[in-house]
Parts: sequence; C-alpha cells; structure tokens
Amino acid sequence: MNQSLELVLIEDDPHDIEIFLNVVEWIGMNDKVRVFSDGRAALDYLQKRETKQEGKNPLPGVIFLDLKMPLMNGNEVLQILRSDPHTARIPVVILTSSSLDDDIRQSYAFGSNSYVVKPLEFEKFADTIRDIVNYWRNINVRPVT
Repeated sequence: MNQSLELVLIEDDPHDIEIFLNVVEWIGMNDKVRVFSDGRAALDYLQKRETKQEGKNPLPGVIFLDLKMPLMNGNEVLQILRSDPHTARIPVVILTSSSLDDDIRQSYAFGSNSYVVKPLEFEKFADTIRDIVNYWRNINVRPVT
C-alpha cells in the first residue's frame, strides 16, 4: 500500500523543521511536505484546500502540529481544524517538546489523533518521525471517500 502523502508540518523551530524534512527525504517515498511556521498561515492554507470530491488539490494526509508557537498555539489551531467540517477529519499528530499532563489532556480533548513528545537525541527524533510517517502512509487505513 506504499503511497506518497502530502504532509503539513506546523512548526516554528528551524532545527526541528530541518530534521523533519531530512527524514522525509531519507524515507524516499516522495511525500510532499508543506511547512508553516505559525498556525495562522497553516489554517489559511488548509481552509482553502479542496476535498477529493471537489477537485485537484485534496487536503493533506496528515498534519504534524507543534504546541508551543507564536501567534497561535497548537491547541488553538487544533480546535479550529476540528470545528471546520472541511478539515475536521484530517489526522493530526501533535509533535511537541511538552510532556505536561495538561497539554496532553487538552490535545486529546480537542481532537488530536496522536500525541508525540519529541525525543532529544537526533537519531531517536529521526526514527520517531520515520515511524509516524510510515504509519500514516502505509499502515493506517483511511476512510473511503
């Protein structure tokens, strides 16, 4: 079932963006990654996309979302995504440095599909990204549209 995905990364840390992009390239499945350094820009992009039935620019397969960002935090972005019928079903993986119980509880309460604390070591971080992308691309069965 190997198929490429469009991934959206909403992350403000340039180092974490670079690692994410390098890992996706290393996996070599031609996944396209759109990167946004703040939630507002990502929402603007996502809310202008089309569903598969509507046209040529389908919504992304997975959104990777950091919590601690300027302008709008990740949970605010998540709430807006889930309240919009157009984006409500896109899988969202919280990928953050926060391991606070309140952040975890809120993210799941607001509708995240997964919550992953970024490992500090480069190799573990890279392995984590690879495993998550592979899960959403190759293991998870998407709803039939």
